[in-house]
Amino acid sequence: MFVKLTQHEIKRYNWMIWKVAIAFLLFIALIFTLTAFGVFGSLPSFRDLENPKSNQASEIISSDKKVLGKYFVQNRSSVTYNQISPNVINALIATEDNRFLKHSGIDFGRTFTIIFYNLIGKKQGGSTITQQLALNLFSERSRNFTTRIRQKLQEWVIAVQLERRYTKEEILTMYLNTVDFGAYNTFGISSAAATYFNTTPDKLTPDQAALLIGMINGPGIYSPIRHPDNAVKRRNFVLRRMAEENFLSDGQAEEFKAKPMGLNFHPTDHNEGLATYFRSVLKKDVQKILNEQDLHKSDGTSYDLDRDGLKIYTTVNYTMQQYAEAAQKEYMKQLQVQFNQHWRGRSLWKGIPDFKARLNEGMKRSDRYRALNQQGKSEEEILEDFNTPAQMNLFTWHGDIDTTMKPIDSIVYSKLLLRNAMMSMDPNTGFVKAWVGGIDYEHFKYDQVKMGTRQVGSTAKPFTYAVAIEQAAFSPCMQVNNVPDTIYGYGKPWCPRSNPSETVQGMITLRKALARSQNWVTAHVMKEVGPEPVMQLIKKMGVTSKVDPYPTICLGVFDASVFDMTGAYSAFANEGLWTEPTYLLRIEDKNGNLLYEHKPRVVQAMNPQAAYVMTYMLKGVVDEGTGWRLRSKYGLRNPIGGKTGTTQNNSDGWFIGITPQLVTGVWTGCEDRSIHFRSTNLGEGANTALPIFALYMKKVYADASLGIKQNVDFAQPKGGVGITLDCNAYNQQQQGTAEVDNKLGF
Repeated sequence: MFVKLTQHEIKRYNWMIWKVAIAFLLFIALIFTLTAFGVFGSLPSFRDLENPKSNQASEIISSDKKVLGKYFVQNRSSVTYNQISPNVINALIATEDNRFLKHSGIDFGRTFTIIFYNLIGKKQGGSTITQQLALNLFSERSRNFTTRIRQKLQEWVIAVQLERRYTKEEILTMYLNTVDFGAYNTFGISSAAATYFNTTPDKLTPDQAALLIGMINGPGIYSPIRHPDNAVKRRNFVLRRMAEENFLSDGQAEEFKAKPMGLNFHPTDHNEGLATYFRSVLKKDVQKILNEQDLHKSDGTSYDLDRDGLKIYTTVNYTMQQYAEAAQKEYMKQLQVQFNQHWRGRSLWKGIPDFKARLNEGMKRSDRYRALNQQGKSEEEILEDFNTPAQMNLFTWHGDIDTTMKPIDSIVYSKLLLRNAMMSMDPNTGFVKAWVGGIDYEHFKYDQVKMGTRQVGSTAKPFTYAVAIEQAAFSPCMQVNNVPDTIYGYGKPWCPRSNPSETVQGMITLRKALARSQNWVTAHVMKEVGPEPVMQLIKKMGVTSKVDPYPTICLGVFDASVFDMTGAYSAFANEGLWTEPTYLLRIEDKNGNLLYEHKPRVVQAMNPQAAYVMTYMLKGVVDEGTGWRLRSKYGLRNPIGGKTGTTQNNSDGWFIGITPQLVTGVWTGCEDRSIHFRSTNLGEGANTALPIFALYMKKVYADASLGIKQNVDFAQPKGGVGITLDCNAYNQQQQGTAEVDNKLGF
């Protein structure tokens, strides 16, 4: 039964409804106002809104403008709006906020329809893209209902403020730069594009964009790696929404739905990617610079390399780094097989005198030993643990393997792995182009380019010859009788040994003596010039390790790094000018403001004439000496100089090669010097180091885009060369001198 209301009653009820509605709106306005004034919790200041904080990865940028790697807590890199494909923008708007371009931060129409949609089984979020950005930038979603209500109110206020201060394009860009794409430490569209498709955001296709945008609401459940079926369904939903919003035609949407995911998965990890050793050394250098230069942000706080999005510009060439790492892997894989076969069937304990001590040392330096020691385990208990089979992950040149073995056996395995390091640089600028500090950063983190030093062997011989050429004007054509020559006056009399099978008998030229690495002739030259000038030249050429002024330095008994030795040889190729090897150019903040710029030191180590003569001497090593296999086996016919080096007992193998545009140093050896090849024909630098240089140079020369030319020779100094390099002319000069001496009665 219906009761007919009078006109007066209708007016009264209408007024009551209006009062409730007005009261509700006033209440909402009050709550909104109180929230805006921080009554329910502090809100970001105007300055915070102008400079929203997000953990942004610092990027290491190569000389050819590619990202070598990143330092991060969260793998996040920012991009501009123009660097994002319209497919990404369309997918985001269609799926997350189709009225984004029409509202001012809060979509009240959408907010009040949430209850209706949820009641009929259609789940829909009420947050706009701007509100989601507010949450991403300034808080974390709470699971407490009361706290979440307060957060929602704050999101509304912040969203309105963001809309007032930023354009729609800026808000979309900020959102896509901050959103979490789930596992593998992937934050922001740039990292997501690189991780899942190995591409950049501007190149994402509609189906790729749909897959990534589909992950936003559930990066775990919609992960294309862990839940590929869910990911495909979600991608197809996003494609359908793009069609419904007229960003795609129905036909295009169906075509993209039929495609496979097409993942090109490249998870970012500090242990993976290019130049891992270089990035590790660089990080320490940058942190040191930030501290010593007292560099601060505008708010007075210190820069955080892992969070503040710095841009670190380096000299390393991305392509040349790839070639260097590929050359190392290609040859070290073969060399390790040679080493394993060389020791197969032989007792390591008998063949290596201090093997037990080296094994014990390796055990005590391991993470496993330190962990057990911290747990209070006794030496007996620790030893028992090391002799109990356990799950191990081992490095091999065919990829890491999971296996079960005794931890002590894994140390034996590691000790018998040959290590290798190489560095390549431009001798004219000092710019380092490639840096390979070891064989695998994940398993062996010690950098052998700059941090490690090893005995340099015969690669030190050119320093002695250079002093003789510069100070005594010795000609490479000068002949010396290749016999023992004892040096006195520096403690115990010293005369080096010379392997009979490698000794060239009789009178030989200095060029041939260096080419064939003859110890007796080198000692004779040292006797003529003295150790002090040689030591001084070595220091001028940038070797920072200790070099004592004794005659033995002519045979390289001192230790030095690949970094220093490669830099030293660059002076030969650069008219005697040593330019400090440089790998860091400048550091900028995330907005492109210059924070630091490196200026390399330059030293005139020797005169241009002596440097040019030394390039002629070093070319002899390749043309007729220990570096001959560069010609015979690897077919490199262009002007190349270099020097092999092999230390006592074949513990270290070296090759440093020079060309007018590149100088490259290579070292190979085991972690412990007592573990090595037993024969020189296998352990010499010509076999353990030179091939990596050859493979690297072949790759570099084959890539014309690098501009490293083969038909270029070392330039003569502008003042000419007063030292005779033509041995026929030199012999005639010497013969004429002898005739004059006879006539004068000398």
